[in-house]
Amino acid sequence: MKYHASILCLAILSIPLHGIPKPPQLHGDDALAKYANSFSQNDAELVSTTINNANATQWMEENIPRFQCPDQELEEIYYFRWWTYRKHLSSTPDGFIVTEFLPKVPWSSKHNSISCAAGHHFYEGRWIHDPRYLDDYALFWFRRGGLPRQYSFWAADALWARYLVDGRSAPLLEILPELRSNFAAWEKSNRDPNGLFWQVDDRDGMEVSIGGSGYRATINSYMFGEAIALEKISELAGKSSDAILYREKAAQIKQLVESRLWDADARFFKVLPRGEKTNLVQVRELHGFTPWYFHLPSPEFADAWKQLIDPQGFQAPFGLTTAEQRHPKFALAYTGHECQWNGPAWPYSTAVTLTAMANLLNTTQEPQTFVTKADYFSTLKTYATSHHLKRADGKIVPWIDENLNPLTGDWISRTRLKSWKNGTWDAQKGGTERGKDYNHSTFCDLIITGLVGLRPRSDAIVEVNPLIPNGWDYFSLENIPYRGHTLAIYYDRTGKRYGIGTGLRVFANNQELVHSERLERIIAPLPTKGPSPRTP
Repeated sequence: MKYHASILCLAILSIPLHGIPKPPQLHGDDALAKYANSFSQNDAELVSTTINNANATQWMEENIPRFQCPDQELEEIYYFRWWTYRKHLSSTPDGFIVTEFLPKVPWSSKHNSISCAAGHHFYEGRWIHDPRYLDDYALFWFRRGGLPRQYSFWAADALWARYLVDGRSAPLLEILPELRSNFAAWEKSNRDPNGLFWQVDDRDGMEVSIGGSGYRATINSYMFGEAIALEKISELAGKSSDAILYREKAAQIKQLVESRLWDADARFFKVLPRGEKTNLVQVRELHGFTPWYFHLPSPEFADAWKQLIDPQGFQAPFGLTTAEQRHPKFALAYTGHECQWNGPAWPYSTAVTLTAMANLLNTTQEPQTFVTKADYFSTLKTYATSHHLKRADGKIVPWIDENLNPLTGDWISRTRLKSWKNGTWDAQKGGTERGKDYNHSTFCDLIITGLVGLRPRSDAIVEVNPLIPNGWDYFSLENIPYRGHTLAIYYDRTGKRYGIGTGLRVFANNQELVHSERLERIIAPLPTKGPSPRTP
């Protein structure tokens, strides 16, 4: 039985369902413990954290959705990324914050905070059951000493994205005045009279880039996303005149990005240097996909995505390159700065690109044919494969670090820093690895919203659109906190894996909402009753 998005079907779906089997209860508990214990056993716990390895399994059991699929690597790295995220939940005198590096780094601010990847922290952490971590983290940035403009940071968008999952308006509306002030401060400091926002590439977290500084697709897309989020938050607060103001700001930024940052010949968004009569820098860089992260471009710009799967563009064996490989300045250097954005793969930008790609594949606008869900799956799979390190003893373990060689899988900054005997990384002198367990990207959110396809919405509707090519016999995502309910999503080709029938099925609070025999977009209204207590 398949339900479509019509008033009639929504009315039918609201009728209580009887005689439908209950879903299996948290089948993933054993797998979660197995993975978490294995990660801890293989870990050199170099930095003491608030939730240490000894408590990792319990924390994960209490807080994260369970994921199961036939691809062991995807499943393992999903749990690994939750295991590493947990390390970065730092209890401070100003409440919990989420860190980027575990050891203290000199360019960080209060409590070792860095705003560069904070948007990723909110997108990933919104699926954690305990709301305290991100409640505190939001207040830290705007009331407790954080520096939200030290680096580019899509704060309002990230907090709106969190609201779409937890449905709690009070924490969001509480800091609406600060989010408005933050937008105004960006306009004052980084917006030129031509209407475009500028940024130094290093302050985008993208130092040594080929395109360099100027009017970048990054900062302008972020500010478009901020304006759209502030429009929606203002509507939620009942401030219609403010919503109109931000809608107009967003429309202006969109027009400028599409008209000034788009290279019609190269069919790509590029950097425009500041100044009079400047020209777009002649290089395609991975951050040119950022506009789709915020649903900015019109359909006619979608052909840019051909570059994603082009081996002369961004596709490489161990990850997406940060600059197109055909460019003469493309480099994979082991000299100079250890963190270069002129070729190496960066999880940060890979996560942005995969989120943007999922948005493109879920658009209800004019369909495009340049990338498919098979391309999404293969790119995500490559991203998962890159999450490994061969230790000195020859054992290969799950790993996340800073930048990596997209042709070999070597973690470049780690290799570089190991040679700096008086530098950051010197194990023989008691030093700690700077980039170990680096929290500068998302992965679990890509599994949840992209691969499994739970698309967060502001209304009382559940929407699921898996980006899984035909071939898997099963997958499941359980214990998902969503707008006051606990969701579970199952796909079972034969009906033998979970014992609840064939096809794609969505449950809320142990009650089936909707199913389809095929892997396709399905929707259903959320029940009015809240979740049942979890059985220990």
